[in-house]
Amino acid sequence: MKKKLPVGIEGFHDMRKEDFYYVDKTGFIRELLGSWGKVNLFTRPRRFGKTLNMDMLWAFLEIGADPELFCDLEIWKEKDLCEQYMGKFPVIFLSLKSVGGRTFETALENMSATIQEKARQMQFLLDSRQLTEIDKKPLYALFEDQISAGRQRSSLKLLSEMLAKHFGQKVILLIDEYDVPLDKAYENGYYDEMVEHIRGMLEMVLKTNDHLYFAVITGCLRISKESIFTGLNNFNVHTISDALYDEYFGFTDEEVRTLLADYGISEKYDEVRAWYDGYCFGREHVYCPWDVICYVKDHLSDTEAEAKAYWANSSSNGIVKDLIDGATGMVKKEIEDLIAGEVVEKEVIQELTYHDLSRKKGDESQSYLWSILYTTGYLTDAKAYRGGKHTLKIPNREVLHIFEQQIRSWFSKIIKDDMVKLKSFWEAVKNGNAEEMERHFNDYLRISISIRDTSVRKEKKENFYHGILLGLLSGEGNWMIKSNTESGDGYSDILIEIPAEKIGCLIEIKYAEYGAFDRGCIEAMNQIEEKRYTEKLQNDGMMTIYAYGVACYKKECRIICEDRST
Repeated sequence: MKKKLPVGIEGFHDMRKEDFYYVDKTGFIRELLGSWGKVNLFTRPRRFGKTLNMDMLWAFLEIGADPELFCDLEIWKEKDLCEQYMGKFPVIFLSLKSVGGRTFETALENMSATIQEKARQMQFLLDSRQLTEIDKKPLYALFEDQISAGRQRSSLKLLSEMLAKHFGQKVILLIDEYDVPLDKAYENGYYDEMVEHIRGMLEMVLKTNDHLYFAVITGCLRISKESIFTGLNNFNVHTISDALYDEYFGFTDEEVRTLLADYGISEKYDEVRAWYDGYCFGREHVYCPWDVICYVKDHLSDTEAEAKAYWANSSSNGIVKDLIDGATGMVKKEIEDLIAGEVVEKEVIQELTYHDLSRKKGDESQSYLWSILYTTGYLTDAKAYRGGKHTLKIPNREVLHIFEQQIRSWFSKIIKDDMVKLKSFWEAVKNGNAEEMERHFNDYLRISISIRDTSVRKEKKENFYHGILLGLLSGEGNWMIKSNTESGDGYSDILIEIPAEKIGCLIEIKYAEYGAFDRGCIEAMNQIEEKRYTEKLQNDGMMTIYAYGVACYKKECRIICEDRST
């Protein structure tokens, strides 16, 4: 019997006890314990296993750890390490992913609830004989209706001190998604207040805390210019550019092949690789785990299910959208190049600050754009990074889809700003004027993106031009426009009905290989004839019917028209 797939399961204990499929990343424990610093920061894009790895650390290190969770995993081979570390430490594991809100006050309420949830797990401290009544007094404040901002900032240091006294052992601190409150604060306009709050909390627990053994912190971005981590010695930062730990966040190619084989869908490997592979972390090429797990789950219930943008749809892309929306003409051109399969060379700022993102203009702002796109997973290294500038590319088809959507948004704004020209295009379509329609469509293609011949299959190229034409036509509110609708013996690309004037139009689109426009147009017209696409328009009472054969190649097109009226 196949194991359950862990869609939405982030708890290591649940995954192992409930027999979910688990890709063994326990080697991360060995690597970390062999080279840890006082504070260890790991930055990775979302959905690459940060939370699961943190929960795994918690399950391994915490006093009372269950050895059965690890007995058949890689870390179990490290007998001396397991003897020294497994189940030997009090652990505080705090996730900040739910700390946010439209106002700073709401965010503080959420932070209070997060800390109180953690405090309730440690109620045994209130009965500890190792703690005095004076020790216990500030603990009671953590169970109030809402913890004040000041007590929130001291709460983690307080808990670490009390745990260390109770167990006679220094504490390990795990903070997951530390930058989520900053991201939400940036989006909602209280960034400065949240920076000060997070800084105060981290400084108190991480600096001059004799009760702390070591800390592990995860997030998408390395926030340092605001001095959140000021004055920390032995501070280890591990970004997506670093080779150390590169295989422990994300699935390797071997792991994906094994997973697909285990579920009997090895034939889907090429599609999974095209859509979800392509990320270069250090020296390792990895897949997004969330995407792969969701894809396999869908295919167990529907063998014909199409690949989807699971990662892209799993959370908001607010900061990325803001940055791209404000991009200059040169940046838009470079994004076009990336969509066409090219690479760009850019400096990447590893130490980022949301504060500067809202204030820097011009070239400096664009430097932040490329850095954000890189650190959050929208771009990746085209080759292993060895210093200097990064050679960046779009990692896979899923992320390519995000950029194409943004380009279409820019394109839509451009065409809507010139309604006179757009109405002229509509008139040409309605009147069977292929020459005028071709002139306008060529103008639109020149301001759209390039399509590299080798980047996608022929049918995908045709879909791209289909999408542009459909977008141009859809603004005419009095027309009935259908895409890929059944007509005659097949499915026509675009079918238009203008009921008031009883005019119908059929548009069939072909990609003109190496610019063979005439052949493409003829092929399109022959398909309209052979598949009897005009029948639906005739049956719907259209008296005047125009058939268009459209052939496209890169940023050029050719259009022919025939009157198919009965």
